[in-house]
Amino acid sequence: MNESPSSSRVQSERDARIAELESRLARRRVGVRPLASVVGILVSLALLVMQRRELAYFFSSSVPLTLGVEGDYRFDALASNRYAQVHGVPTARGAYEQDGGALLVLVGLRESPFVVRRPALPGEEWVPGRPPPPPDSRPFGIRGRLLPEEDAPRYRDALALLRGMGEVQPHEGRLWLLIEGERPGEDRGRILTCLALLAFAVLNAVLLYKSLKGPAGAA
Repeated sequence: MNESPSSSRVQSERDARIAELESRLARRRVGVRPLASVVGILVSLALLVMQRRELAYFFSSSVPLTLGVEGDYRFDALASNRYAQVHGVPTARGAYEQDGGALLVLVGLRESPFVVRRPALPGEEWVPGRPPPPPDSRPFGIRGRLLPEEDAPRYRDALALLRGMGEVQPHEGRLWLLIEGERPGEDRGRILTCLALLAFAVLNAVLLYKSLKGPAGAA
């Protein structure tokens, strides 16, 4: 049975309309997917860049820099973001902070630019709102992550407080913070996070490549 000219025309118009809609949808998908992939890549890389200092410390040497002892400090060995050890006599006053459920003490080493952050010892209990007790006065040795004050913005106020007390002596205008207990190669959770970010960036790069290649292949 032959179709009438009007039916053929209607069918042709319908097919043309469907083809146009499919073409629009395809162009829309091609436009959205690359943009989403580019955003995903940029966000992943930005987060990775923010972790660059932590990554550098993770892969740094686990052999501690020896910074010396009271009266014989080795300022020539100072290096940012390195594992280090030092021995000294604590200052008479310190700064206290609560970190979650842990009580931490920032105490200087006399006649040096070093400020140590360590857990509070027995007798150093502090209740917020009350004057802090003096730090334990016994000399001690400690190992941890070494940072110049400009690389430790979280502790800017505490370092300024200790500087103002006059018991520490900045070296070339800066104090150095030693964070006890942070050893290179231990923070594996951060490495897993960075690997996940890298994998996400690679996945989005693959999707971007396929999105850009698809229309050209179809043409």
